[in-house]
Amino acid sequence: MPNLVDHDHSLELLRQMLRIRRFEEKSAELYSGGKIRGFLHLANGEEAISVGAIPALAPDDAIVATYREHGHALVRGTPMRALMAELYGKSTGCARGRGGSMHFFDASRRFYGGLAIVAGGLPVAVGLALADHLSHRSRVSACFFGDGAVAEGEFHESLNLAALWKLPVLFLCENNLYAMGTALARHQSQIDIARKADAYAIPADAVDGMDVLAVESATQRAVDVVRAGQGPFLLEYRTYRFRAHSMYDAELYRTKEEVERWKQRDPVRLLSEGLRAQGVLTDAVLDKLETAIADEIADAVTFAEASPWEPVEDLTKDVYTPGKV
Repeated sequence: MPNLVDHDHSLELLRQMLRIRRFEEKSAELYSGGKIRGFLHLANGEEAISVGAIPALAPDDAIVATYREHGHALVRGTPMRALMAELYGKSTGCARGRGGSMHFFDASRRFYGGLAIVAGGLPVAVGLALADHLSHRSRVSACFFGDGAVAEGEFHESLNLAALWKLPVLFLCENNLYAMGTALARHQSQIDIARKADAYAIPADAVDGMDVLAVESATQRAVDVVRAGQGPFLLEYRTYRFRAHSMYDAELYRTKEEVERWKQRDPVRLLSEGLRAQGVLTDAVLDKLETAIADEIADAVTFAEASPWEPVEDLTKDVYTPGKV
């Protein structure tokens, strides 16, 4: 763990990671209790990526995420109330309850999903970047995707076009070693994902995705390259999810021993231990953080419970129906 020079900043990183972790834990509890329906993909273990990466982006930069995007939305600033209500399917949710867990959306913060289709966000990010490029706006379009997405054609098409047109796209791969239940080595002949950028003459880097300070530093360097007009950049975060792929996943493809080994590198644990070693984090400080987070989550649940469902008469609103020929 690097020297934590800015103690206040390091404590804020810890707070944000704990906030995501506790939100995910509460979501799992509510799902098991039947309050949340549909699909639910949790990011326990991957919190360092959202917390380290997103603050490197400016407010008017665009973010496109995957279906494991709760942490991205929280760090971007979407109110927890709106996110919890979306999980409940209530009309006060960030997508008016129509998207659910896989489709968080917040145009006011240029957070364009939450996309359920694997690799579906990459061409969206390229399109956003093309619009900015043609309009001479100094913006970055950041696209998060998993290692499974690199097997899709959209990954290669998007990198190729972004390179050809020198578009300001930051490709951010959250490599958690499993595409659903398929290990990386079973679907990729080249498991060093950062090296795939070589085929498109795109600069790339790989970083320890369990170390929030390393994520923060590497992402800032990558953002600087893209914002300077040098074209796209591919950054690979090497991480691990502690829970199953989704709440429906029986998780028969990896051993409990493997999961426990990775939990020794829990990003929350690593930062906490570093802060304690320097005398910054005490039990009293941690209790204060946990209490504030618990209160925020309790408030969000109360808000979601009390929020109304969308009126039946609005169910066809904003739904496109082609006219008869």
